[in-house]
Amino acid sequence: MARELSEVGVVGLGTMGAGIAEVFARAGLSVTAVDVDDAAVQRGRGHVEKSTGRAVSRGRLDPADRDAIVSRIRFTTSMDDLAQAELVVEAVPERVDLKAAVLSALDRICPPDTILATNTSSLSVTELSVTTGRPGKVIGMHFFNPAPVMKLVEVVRTVGTEPAVVEDVEALAARLGKVGVTIGDRAGFIANALLFGYLNHAVAMVEDRYASREDVDAAMRLGAGLPMGPLALLDLIGLDTAHQILGTMYRQSRNRLHAPSPLIEQLVTAGLLGRKAGRGFYTYADRHSAEVVADAQTPVAGAAAAGARPVRSVGVLAVAGPKADADRLDALVPAAASAGLPVARVLAEPGTGPEGWTGPVAGLANADLVLVAGTDDPAVFAALGGLVQDGAVLAATSSGRPVVEHAAASGRPADVVGLHLAGPGSALRVAEVVAGLLTDPGAAATVHAFCARVELPAVTAPDRAGRIVDALLFPYLNDAVRMLEARYATADDIDAAMVSGCGYPMGPFELLDLVGLDVALAVERQLYAEVREPGLAPAPLLEHLVTAGHLGRRAGRGFRDSRAR
Repeated sequence: MARELSEVGVVGLGTMGAGIAEVFARAGLSVTAVDVDDAAVQRGRGHVEKSTGRAVSRGRLDPADRDAIVSRIRFTTSMDDLAQAELVVEAVPERVDLKAAVLSALDRICPPDTILATNTSSLSVTELSVTTGRPGKVIGMHFFNPAPVMKLVEVVRTVGTEPAVVEDVEALAARLGKVGVTIGDRAGFIANALLFGYLNHAVAMVEDRYASREDVDAAMRLGAGLPMGPLALLDLIGLDTAHQILGTMYRQSRNRLHAPSPLIEQLVTAGLLGRKAGRGFYTYADRHSAEVVADAQTPVAGAAAAGARPVRSVGVLAVAGPKADADRLDALVPAAASAGLPVARVLAEPGTGPEGWTGPVAGLANADLVLVAGTDDPAVFAALGGLVQDGAVLAATSSGRPVVEHAAASGRPADVVGLHLAGPGSALRVAEVVAGLLTDPGAAATVHAFCARVELPAVTAPDRAGRIVDALLFPYLNDAVRMLEARYATADDIDAAMVSGCGYPMGPFELLDLVGLDVALAVERQLYAEVREPGLAPAPLLEHLVTAGHLGRRAGRGFRDSRAR
């Protein structure tokens, strides 16, 4: 049976350590909070008072409860005051030598049965444990920032951690009201291992000028439903912290996708560390503000519409295809009609030409903008190229092929644009406007102007596999499948980690079941085929499940009812 701990300690009172001390005190534990000097201790006390004061002002905490929480924390500069603690969490900066020195000192000061926990986000807990004389009593207890708000705690056991210690810490996490996920000692654990590969990929996309920082952030917030864009999130985390975590992950995995982007390294060298420095990928009003100054405002939909051609009517050619494409198009058509644009809709079966299309084909011939959904067949664009009027823009809403292929097939390459409709599941949240190598800038501007008219946020995306959203989202999902395949964690624990630790609207396996495993596999094959990066190769487990007919919700079978979970 797990011990019910009552006396705990925290060493290191930065934002993270002070937050952990507050979490313990909120749960009724007696806390000894330690830092190196009086100034650091006062800053830690200030963090706790500001956090609890904010909770009072928002009506989430009574003043009397706030006073009780603060009174349970004894602030000190002496580690000797931890001599009676039953558990101590070190939350000092992410340096092996510093953490090892703290744990070694705690080993000398604390009783033999005291649990020593490290809040490391990426360092080896095993390596830290052997710097003490009690490796069986050392465990990882990785909280997420801000600790009083974020629900996840990753409980990291080493090969030497005693089962009773794991049980005690799991019970403590539950008592704190946290979602505890117990895992082995691996670089990045669950959340950071999945999160930082995605963040690094986003930086590489901006660094290679495939897309702007604003478009990448807007695309992932809207198209993937994430609480923050990846570049803004890196600024919040701190680019120095991100560089350190990625470096640790790369040294352990040798996965090139985890090698820190050169742009991150350059920003760190220049001291542009994100919000805490007042500047990172964006520039902030001050070091303590989330307010972005004018140089980094996210553009409104249609901001790139200069030179647009007039659009007086819209044609839609809907070829029987993926349901998500059809649902998104169904959401776009009434929006066009509400904006005063006549819409002619034509239905087609795959492989049929204009003679077999059902609907007002003449409406397509007279439209200024024709949206093509449900197909990536170049023959469809060849047929449309000879049908529509001069100056009309053809927009491909599916993303299986490069826009330049459709453009070349159409016989009018300057008029073909990609309009990838993105959103979680079948939701329509953002449009990725893709200009191919042969696309006229005025044609792309026409599509941006159309998006603005129907009030659909739009970003400019590269003519590359996956555009922005899928190119960043699906490798993250693939990494989650690989983690499951390696039996590092269960599907439920991985989903819980990403929802509770990163604030994602759903976990990767819930999302895969929603999107469709076959759809995910198709996208991942496209991404891998384009660059042949080994880290992007589809996980064998995903291929096996698709072969077995486990396609997700629409098939009634996916990760949620697979033995793999």
